[in-house]
Amino acid sequence: MSGSGKGGNNRKNRHRFSRPDKKKNNDNLFTDPKFEKSKVSFQERPTWTAPVQGENPITTPDCPWCGKQITDIATAITDKESGLPVHFDCVLARLANMETLDTNDSICYIGGGRFGIIHYNNPPDTRDFTIKKIFEWEAKDTNTEWRRPISEYFSIT
Repeated sequence: MSGSGKGGNNRKNRHRFSRPDKKKNNDNLFTDPKFEKSKVSFQERPTWTAPVQGENPITTPDCPWCGKQITDIATAITDKESGLPVHFDCVLARLANMETLDTNDSICYIGGGRFGIIHYNNPPDTRDFTIKKIFEWEAKDTNTEWRRPISEYFSIT
């Protein structure tokens, strides 16, 4: 058996593998009916229409804690006492002032309106951590009024 992978005696079966009269003409691939079909399908696709945006413009309120305008309202989080939107960074700063952090500790958002004090056992490897304390900041069940006009822009589909 030869090492060519064509199976055995190549002198006898050479004509099966290279027949010049059976080779395809690769000059123009679009003359092949398979390519014609795909070429037509590109032309028949419907045009994309943009979804209709909400009528209410997105308001940019001021943060009650720092007084600055909240430019990215999608990253805002609800204040516990007043229910108004506040900067995400303002909440992180307030939690950092309220709690004393040990070495290798940090405050992180862990999802669902909750923050936590995270202790990294090996700081270069951030995969190895434990959650020391959890702060329930926003209730999962309640919908805030200031998020309703924003949801029109993000929940289009």
